[in-house]
Amino acid sequence: MTLFAIMVACVGGGVLSVVAAALTLGLRATWVNKFVAFAVGALLGAVFLEVLPHALESGKPSERILSVVLGGVVLFFVLEKIVIWRHSHDHGAVPGTPPAHETSNARALDAHGAHDGHGHDGGRSGWMILIGDTFHNFCDGVVIAAAFLADFNLGVVTSVAIVAHEVPQEVGDFLVLLHSGFGKKQALLFNMASSLGSVAGGLIGYWALAAVEHWVPYALALAASSMIYVAVADLIPGLQRRVRPAETLLQLVLLGLGIGVIALVHRWLSHG
Repeated sequence: MTLFAIMVACVGGGVLSVVAAALTLGLRATWVNKFVAFAVGALLGAVFLEVLPHALESGKPSERILSVVLGGVVLFFVLEKIVIWRHSHDHGAVPGTPPAHETSNARALDAHGAHDGHGHDGGRSGWMILIGDTFHNFCDGVVIAAAFLADFNLGVVTSVAIVAHEVPQEVGDFLVLLHSGFGKKQALLFNMASSLGSVAGGLIGYWALAAVEHWVPYALALAASSMIYVAVADLIPGLQRRVRPAETLLQLVLLGLGIGVIALVHRWLSHG
């Protein structure tokens, strides 16, 4: 019965998050670009209000947790370099120069303030966010398992709390995938596959919680580093290409909205 409850919580949470992300399918490509600012706010809000605090409150030395975050940023920098190199190699580009379609997309961004729908980064930020989100979902699954093993009611409350903070973050992640050049159906499928990380975490947590629990704070730190890297290295530079006052104001509003949604959920859960 406990294992069944864990699986229902993990699968149900993933389904709700994906459904919420699917509601953005009707957005036009130009609005996807605009809502990237919301994604940045949601990512940074999730990192600094939910993921990192949870990792730091685990009792592990803060220096180790933050060292993993630092190492993770460097790791994702290297991974992105590998993706760039591979992408350039596959398209026959001269090593050290961006592929032609990325250059043309960059010009289009500068001229029109929007990409052409094929992604201005060759999908790199999308892959980075998928890696980090899978780690995060895995950790959520372990936490859900631990809560249900301790007390059924605690498991229910914990599951509701996790779903509540996952939904706005998953919407932000989905927007990142669209902005990165993934097709809508493709982004939805990858988003769904990433959500299965919580199922894996729940199963492993149920069968081997004592062995896995020790690593959860460090996995959360790695997830946080991926979110920080994608927001700061991949998404914000694109926003900075749009310098018109009206566009800048809209970006600030949407960025604040992304942070605000996470903050409201965090406040509600903290006082719930």
